[in-house]
Amino acid sequence: MTNDGALTTDDAPARGTARAASDPLTAAAVRANVLVNTVTVVRAGALSTVQDLGRAGRAHLGVPRSGALDEPAHRLANRLVGNPERAATIETTLTGCAVRVARASTAAVTGAPCPVTVDGRPAAWGTPLRLPAGAVLEAGAATHGLRSYLAFGGGVDVDPVLGSRATDVLSGLGPDPLTDGARLPLGVPVGPAPWLDGAPAPGPVRELALPLALGPRDTWFTADALRTIGRAAYVVSAASNRIGLRTEGPALERAERGELPSEGLVLGAVQVPPDGRPVLFLHDHPTTGGYPVIGVVPADALPAAAQAVPGTPVRFLPYRARPSRLR
Repeated sequence: MTNDGALTTDDAPARGTARAASDPLTAAAVRANVLVNTVTVVRAGALSTVQDLGRAGRAHLGVPRSGALDEPAHRLANRLVGNPERAATIETTLTGCAVRVARASTAAVTGAPCPVTVDGRPAAWGTPLRLPAGAVLEAGAATHGLRSYLAFGGGVDVDPVLGSRATDVLSGLGPDPLTDGARLPLGVPVGPAPWLDGAPAPGPVRELALPLALGPRDTWFTADALRTIGRAAYVVSAASNRIGLRTEGPALERAERGELPSEGLVLGAVQVPPDGRPVLFLHDHPTTGGYPVIGVVPADALPAAAQAVPGTPVRFLPYRARPSRLR
């Protein structure tokens, strides 16, 4: 799981790729080129994985979506290096990572702002970077936020699993998390990187305000619990991960004491386990579960959740279209 590194538009093999795809006489040369064009992990960091836009539409098979938790940052990194948005990037967690490119490449770092260096020299965050062959690109520890994204022209060219190159830490689908010394093939760029000064750096997530569409199991909770989730101060727990954002704060009291049979879970579902503290499910969430879901956070609020560090205040903003006990 790694970076999007690749041949640059200055390389002759890149210009001949379209012909090579249909010409058996050149197919072997293309395969040989892909083997040479790699990135090697120098420092894997706390958790670095290959991510793309995931495996949407397979929940009925028990397969989570997975994919980049901060999709806007992933898409931006790809745009900066001239990739389609579906190309795979490296998603780092808190401490960043470092990789060495075998061939000259264009790269970019987005997501959580962090110090960026090329062969130890400071480089720009959120800007296309031209890397010479053998250079080491390092994304350091996030200055604020949690997850940074490294893209290389052409994308990470590991074999897709069920249509995606994403690492799913729950099911184990996709490539393993990065380890020091791992070597990954890179694809061939599809176009030149755009000419621009750079992207604006996001500010820190001071407070996470999460809209919450109540249901389908909000009736399993008392009226006091429904008032509590809309008024109480929660914080992001250090036990959070790619599966779910866990919270610390007041427990929500159930009105129903029984147990549910397992039922389907969607991205953004807020499940309440026996300890009463809400858990917001992120991209590697299970597809079924037996604890009641009090509500669902819309997808456009999830990138901010992906960047919320432990201790960040969390407010839920419950709503529903039909008459509500919250009135």
